Amino acid sequence: MEIALWIVTGITALLYIVAGSTKAFTPKRNLAERMPWSVEMPAWQVKFIGIVEILGAIALILPALTGIAPILTPIAAIGLVIIQVLAIILHVRRGEQSSLPFNFVLLVLPALVAVGRLFFS
Repeated sequence: MEIALWIVTGITALLYIVAGSTKAFTPKRNLAERMPWSVEMPAWQVKFIGIVEILGAIALILPALTGIAPILTPIAAIGLVIIQVLAIILHVRRGEQSSLPFNFVLLVLPALVAVGRLFFS
């Protein structure tokens, strides 16, 4: 079970690092094609979301790996779930149903990490 949990955690962290890096380090004018919602938000807000996703991904790995404050791992996972709930609401309001499957994956994976770390570790 522990190995499966680490695999899910690693995949989740990787996905969030990629998604967060795209938002944090790509100029806003270049994001509009891939992320139409970004046009409606100030650049600082898009970058902030990206940085929070990167920090959340790091927080999925480091506390569990080091054993220092391991309760932070499920807390970070719950935070990432909340981000995806908000993202899903945004995409539904904007009529961007094509984004929802990926958002659903990005919601389920950290939920599995949170449950796994809280109840099975």
